[in-house]
Amino acid sequence: QVQLVESGGGLVQAGGSLRLSCAASGGTFSTYAMGWFRQAPGKERESVAHISRSGGSTFYANSVKGRFSISRDNAKNTVYLQMNSLKAEDTAVYFCAAKFSVTLSTTYNAYAYYGQGTQVTVSS
Repeated sequence: QVQLVESGGGLVQAGGSLRLSCAASGGTFSTYAMGWFRQAPGKERESVAHISRSGGSTFYANSVKGRFSISRDNAKNTVYLQMNSLKAEDTAVYFCAAKFSVTLSTTYNAYAYYGQGTQVTVSS
């Protein structure tokens, strides 16, 4: 069983930056592809960024491309989401997910484990 715990959320002004972390325990982190999703009140869940288990492949939603960066440190069992140039529309609960696979996926249901999420609020 894999446990995922996000941190790093908070309140930031538009144009600012935040770095989210997702710490994993209970499994072999380097065998899991990882992803970040977000959900805002009244909106559908959205794929944000994803990374393969080696870190060699990444994928970004068009809405965050060029502003967000996903990375991982397999020695620390942690995946990160660096968020720059934040906009009010980035306000959401962000949560990470893990799946036992070589390749990444943008599909929520493809993942086996999910964190509880961390709130990101961007004031305009």
